[in-house]
Amino acid sequence: MKKITIILLICIAAIACKKSTFLDNKSNNALNEETVFTDSVNAISFLTRVYMEIGYSYDKDRYEAGSTEQATDDSEYVNLNPARRPLILYGSTYTADNTTVFNETWVLPYQNIRRLNLFLSKMPVMPFKEVTKKRLIAEAKMLRAWYYYNLLITFGGVPIVGETLFPGDEIITVPRSTFSNCVDYVVKELDAAAADLPIDQMGNDYGHVTKGAALAVKAKILLFAASPLFNGNTWPSVPGGTKTPERIAVAGYPNFDVMRWQKVLDAAEAVIALGYTLNVENANPNPGYGFYNMFLQRRNKEHIFFVNQPPNRDFETFYLPQTRSGNRSGNPTQNVVDVFPMVDGKSITESPLYNPQDPYKNRDPRFGYSIIFNQALWFSTSTNTKIAVNTYVGAPTDGFYQDAGTSGSSGYFCRKTLDEGLTGNSGTTNRNWILIRYAEILLIKAEALNEIGRTADAYGPIRELRSRAGINAGTDANYGMKIGMTQTEMRSFVQNERRIELYNEDKRWDDVRRWKLAETFFNGYNKLMSPTRVTISPQFPTGYKYDIVNSLRLHVFKERNYLLPMQIGEMLKNTALIQTPGW
Repeated sequence: MKKITIILLICIAAIACKKSTFLDNKSNNALNEETVFTDSVNAISFLTRVYMEIGYSYDKDRYEAGSTEQATDDSEYVNLNPARRPLILYGSTYTADNTTVFNETWVLPYQNIRRLNLFLSKMPVMPFKEVTKKRLIAEAKMLRAWYYYNLLITFGGVPIVGETLFPGDEIITVPRSTFSNCVDYVVKELDAAAADLPIDQMGNDYGHVTKGAALAVKAKILLFAASPLFNGNTWPSVPGGTKTPERIAVAGYPNFDVMRWQKVLDAAEAVIALGYTLNVENANPNPGYGFYNMFLQRRNKEHIFFVNQPPNRDFETFYLPQTRSGNRSGNPTQNVVDVFPMVDGKSITESPLYNPQDPYKNRDPRFGYSIIFNQALWFSTSTNTKIAVNTYVGAPTDGFYQDAGTSGSSGYFCRKTLDEGLTGNSGTTNRNWILIRYAEILLIKAEALNEIGRTADAYGPIRELRSRAGINAGTDANYGMKIGMTQTEMRSFVQNERRIELYNEDKRWDDVRRWKLAETFFNGYNKLMSPTRVTISPQFPTGYKYDIVNSLRLHVFKERNYLLPMQIGEMLKNTALIQTPGW
């Protein structure tokens, strides 16, 4: 009966909030509202409906099993059909009339913002104790800020509707707020939520947002606000006539201010002060095991903000090769393989340990926990043991090949977040979808320290990450990092470390955009690995020859693509909207 009630309420919530424009109000029947909000179980189920979509960007099935990851230089998408949405993103073929991208980046967040406003408006009639109401208000404010955060990093300044619930027959004319005002609003909401949220949620409330989650999202919105895309970006080369002061104001801060990075540092340190830690499992003899196992635990002190999931094999089904009953989606590129250092912490171009014809030996342990490469071992139900994954040219099923149709083959498969004892059709693991974890906060701290000129202090957070990863400390206890890096060198180093540590966690697309480096990284062809079987010799000690080749897929990124446009249809409905620069 409880399941039926929850399903019914989810349907009510979806019907009540479905709209032709992002603020329309449809079918908010008074009886339904009374049924939902005057009953404690129903009211919590309504809020649960909002929680169900907090991971919409992280969802691997977003954009027809593409997600933003597969629009980057880290991943090859298995389907080359140009109508597929990941290709629309990386080919920059979307337009201001593209509803498929717009619906998942604009409509969904505003639907949930409206649900949360409705939830907050009904708080007086909900049958909860005042202490519970206080916590639920804080949860709703934090979740609302989260959806605004996703809007801001995608579009720049957006309409801030506050607590308003608009009647369905009202003509909506809510303008875009400036980026600055939007950031101030979101930060204020997160501060208010953090003040009333617990440090941990226990029992039936586990999975609800906490003080740490609110403060972590605050650190992230401030990180974007301080980054080159928004901090002093005046869009110098956008077409004439589109670069008005109003458009610049919605697209970021016209002036650069280094003190915005100090706010980032302060926000990161507020999260650190709550007592989160990296998951380190020294009892396991495998270096870096804590990095791997952290993704397979329902609770540990590294998780900050996550989508609470039942036991599942979501990612095994999505990522594993076909011989392991997976859909082989999002295959890693040689681009990302090459950024992983060796076990001495040095890059493959600097370390004496690297051999291009034995390229996977002596790598940073995070590499082996992130990438399935030729001859890597993975569990097989046919043998009930681990056997080699064959990605070499000509290998049946999983072998490398290129085809102008639907290949997507890269010579690799993704291992990040997967349970090495599962296949795509057998077993489950206790795993949540992690949206923000403590490792990212350390990376945010390092980046902020460097940007305010404290480059020497930026080493500390990176040492913590590399120590947990299983990289050798070296005689200088610097884990392979060059001593005395300049600010510019450290900036590139931190950017690379983010790419390694947070690979395949829905960060790359947004990181490269906020650094305003997408025109460098997202133009051209991805690099792939083509292994070939050969006779074992001193030149080819593994019996395989490893050749790097170009993808068949051309990535295109233009300056205007840093932010998505307002949809023309939406602007016709809400005539107060102005267009994003360049569109």
